[in-house]
Amino acid sequence: MSADDPTAEYDAVVLAGGAARRLGGADKPAVRVGGRPLLDRVLDACAGARRTVVVGPRRPTARPVTWTREQPPGGGPLAGLAAGLRQVTADRLLVLSADLPFLDRGTAAALLRPLAAPDGPDGVLLTDPDGRDQPLVAAYRAEDLRRELGLLVAEHGTLTGLPVRLLTAELRLARLPHPTAAFDCDTWEDIGTARARIRDDRTVLDEWISAVKAELGIGLDVDTAGLLDLARDAAHGVARPAAPLTTFLVGYAAALDGGGPDAVARAARRAAALAEEWAREQEGHDGRP
Repeated sequence: MSADDPTAEYDAVVLAGGAARRLGGADKPAVRVGGRPLLDRVLDACAGARRTVVVGPRRPTARPVTWTREQPPGGGPLAGLAAGLRQVTADRLLVLSADLPFLDRGTAAALLRPLAAPDGPDGVLLTDPDGRDQPLVAAYRAEDLRRELGLLVAEHGTLTGLPVRLLTAELRLARLPHPTAAFDCDTWEDIGTARARIRDDRTVLDEWISAVKAELGIGLDVDTAGLLDLARDAAHGVARPAAPLTTFLVGYAAALDGGGPDAVARAARRAAALAEEWAREQEGHDGRP
């Protein structure tokens, strides 16, 4: 584990095996919010995991994962967690349900960070705006989960149908409050609320870019603000249609240059300089420099 990145070594278990009765039996992890399936949104939040295990029926996903099933199928979150634990080896484990449209990588990292300290807590739970614990949006020490699940099996003979609160009753826990990351989609009303919130002007551009990248299979992180500045300069200094065409050509040039954020940045700088020069020439109109 890197000293600079205490979350570098972790695995993730995503629970995607529920019946979604309040959605009329719809395949909830496949329901789209902001143009992406709920499951893919959660998988993006834990993209840094060494191994990601999804517990539930196989579905298409935007990135490769390991699949497994709880026994019996539909046996509940603790049975699903036990199945996922059998597939992971990292000391730290991110445990997530598959219906969290607003969970992001930064929040996932914040959950994991306290576990980097040897004397840190056994787990870190996200709490919703009402202060309620969310044990399925959390990071744990994997050995503690295995121990607690074993004790529950010894006491009850099964994990099927047991409430999640029994798992965390004996653990030393820290809490991480967050206004939106614990929002889950149990009903169609919840889905509608999530879709409306994502269309908010403050987030719609980032959501759209993420959806397009996922649809086109592009994993590239680029300087969105820089490209928008370039588009603005091209629109104002040349003509409005120059903005989308210029950004397209920057992307094409970056691909020819080998791709990657550095190639995009190089092409964008050259285009921005050209746009500035073009604007200066237009301001003169008489041919003088």
